[in-house]
Amino acid sequence: MAVSSVLAFWAVAALLIMVPGPDWAFVLGSGLRGRTAVPAVGGLVIGYGAVTVVVAAGVGALVARSPALLTGLVFVGGLYLVWLGARTLARPKAPGAHTDRGADAAAGIPPARAAGTGRATLAKGIGVSALNPKGLLLFVALLPQFTSPRWSWPQSAQLGLLGLVFMASCAAFYLGLGAFALRISNARPATALALARFSGAAMIVIGALLLIERLTGHSPG
Repeated sequence: MAVSSVLAFWAVAALLIMVPGPDWAFVLGSGLRGRTAVPAVGGLVIGYGAVTVVVAAGVGALVARSPALLTGLVFVGGLYLVWLGARTLARPKAPGAHTDRGADAAAGIPPARAAGTGRATLAKGIGVSALNPKGLLLFVALLPQFTSPRWSWPQSAQLGLLGLVFMASCAAFYLGLGAFALRISNARPATALALARFSGAAMIVIGALLLIERLTGHSPG
């Protein structure tokens, strides 16, 4: 597979990742509310890994061509984002959120409970990326453009490599965004509370727009 094609895809992927969307809102909300954004980012990356497998196996194209399946994915993804946004608005951030294990221990929070919170955030992140219909359509439309039957690699392997590039880029960017949110959370609690509420509202709006697009007959892509 040509290095130039991989680099060209990485440039396009980086630009797309930097455009605010549900991933942004989720990482910001998680970074502002928790000790670390690693579980949130890990969940997003695992979700995109699942999408990559689906696309490489050819299932993504079948879903994109099936109005019933695509509508079902849009409704599930849209409702999931609305639900996450509503939960974030209901519990945006507690003042003095714990930022390390020592603080948790001092507050009497068992390690098992903190680990459970991390696992829950990881699972939510998987849902945000794996259930995003626009993410699936983007992969279906974008990844094949950077592959070629002339190369010795099978197309599925080429798609898998491009998916790994996208996942690595997501991890790097969103870990930085999560670290920024955590710094804001520790230094400016009032600003952090406003940003957490904004991230919750953003997820609700994005989820509602997905549902409205499908209900009015417009394509979610």
